[in-house]
Amino acid sequence: MKTKKLIKIILGVVIFLTLPNLLFFGFVYFKYHEDLPVGIQGEQADALAYKMLESLNHEAYKNTNYLEWTFKKRHHFEWQKDKNTCVVYWKEYKVELDLNTISNSKTYVHGFRVQDDQETELIETALNYFNNDSFWLVAPYKVFDPGTIRSLVTTKQGEEALLVTYTSGGSTPGDSYLWQLKPNGKPKGFRMWVDILPIGGLEASWSNWTTTESGAQLPTFHKMLLFGMEIDNIIGRN
Repeated sequence: MKTKKLIKIILGVVIFLTLPNLLFFGFVYFKYHEDLPVGIQGEQADALAYKMLESLNHEAYKNTNYLEWTFKKRHHFEWQKDKNTCVVYWKEYKVELDLNTISNSKTYVHGFRVQDDQETELIETALNYFNNDSFWLVAPYKVFDPGTIRSLVTTKQGEEALLVTYTSGGSTPGDSYLWQLKPNGKPKGFRMWVDILPIGGLEASWSNWTTTESGAQLPTFHKMLLFGMEIDNIIGRN
């Protein structure tokens, strides 16, 4: 009897902890999930991409050699764009990423150099942080990166949107983003079809833009569902 009672208690606890999450997931899935739209590739899609870049002063971003920022108050980055290196900080860790030759990267814990298996793990973690967190900062400038496919999509509201699919690069190649633009071409948000999310078409805002010393325009906040993502301590220099 004691065993049966214990099993009932365990099952009760499991149901109590998981049922709200399952219900929330089901609600979000049926409310927001959509299949990846089909767009038309070609000159019109590229023209919309160039319009977006022009609205953000792409030339200023290209000439920005140094970017620094903090993502969600958890990860801090010092990115030397012209040298393709980035120092990543989180908790007690520091990783000096060499983005040209990853094996040349260096890792530190509490300021002391570490190597071997821990070094490999820290480099992989820092690279994933960099790929993800830099995307939330500079994604609009990456629409012509190698391996990208651009398509023109007409939304249900009759507006033109830019679908960008990354077939290579980053941590999760194959992800797609549908950029929603203001009349002047400036991004106001995108919808995502990404490997790490089981729901396709979730929307994230791109807002609270700031202009760096170098002239690059970068967002300081994103909202997705009920959650917000802050990007602060942004510095951009030539």
